[in-house]
Amino acid sequence: MPRDRLVHIVDDVPELASAWETGDLTMVLALDGFLDAGNASARATSHLIDNCEGGSVVATFDVDQFHDYRARRPAMSFIRDHYADYDAPRLLVRLLRDAGGTPFLLMSGTEPDNRWEAFSRSVRQVVEQLRVTRVVSMGSVPMAVPHTRPIAITPHANRPELVMGTSPWRGELRIPSSAQSLLEIKLGEWGHDMLGFVAHIPHYLAQLDYPKASVMLLERVELAGRLTIDLTALRDLAEQREEEISRYLSDNEEVADVVAALERQYDAFDEAEESGSSLLAQGEPLPTGDEIGQQFEQFLAGLDGPEPEAGGHDGER
Repeated sequence: MPRDRLVHIVDDVPELASAWETGDLTMVLALDGFLDAGNASARATSHLIDNCEGGSVVATFDVDQFHDYRARRPAMSFIRDHYADYDAPRLLVRLLRDAGGTPFLLMSGTEPDNRWEAFSRSVRQVVEQLRVTRVVSMGSVPMAVPHTRPIAITPHANRPELVMGTSPWRGELRIPSSAQSLLEIKLGEWGHDMLGFVAHIPHYLAQLDYPKASVMLLERVELAGRLTIDLTALRDLAEQREEEISRYLSDNEEVADVVAALERQYDAFDEAEESGSSLLAQGEPLPTGDEIGQQFEQFLAGLDGPEPEAGGHDGER
């Protein structure tokens, strides 16, 4: 296909020679914005950048063509009498190596606000020019689930045989689209494989860093992308967060009651699913989003907010 002015791709990437010889190259995809409750995919992306070798940029998108600056104004600093440190939005592809030395690509950055069709065509050019075998995406959404139960994952793919695992959903759902989800459809139409995973984040933790979900997503990426990733540091962060949550619940009975109600609802639903009796749990009203938000106003204040990314990864992922 003809070259697109919306993306610049490095012409010579000798580091990918081994992947091209075996015909096996994964590109991991995570876009900031819509599909990132609990900062799960953003934290996972930062972990890959910080803990995998390499990091050279092999493709850069013209973010000016995609970003709505007035809707999402980038941060900058004002220092006494001048402006400085403009956090320019970026959308790029990095070349990394996993723990075993296997090369893979990481596409990350700000989700385009517009021109999604043109963006999809640009990604197609990256996939074809760099001979990507498969694209594996990460995402997360807030759900009325307790943090004390296993994190559910929704697998998806543009070919049935690529779906890894069983979807928790039945029938058809009408949901808001995203550039990331549209890309899966478009790549499928063009004959390129794309699969992904969406983690279900407890509603009351959606505004915090929730590294436990990041670990779950990267474990799925390892399997789907045939990669080996050292998750030690991320697991340590996840354990620390779980301990913080447990300590807070032990000191706040009202908040603990809300979590207990979610646990009963979750367990009843799970039992109903296993027995096939009903998809709807009976006898336990599920707290609404507003009720959860009210109960957890103190909860959010009692925990640290998302930590700023070291090295200015925001806007660079």
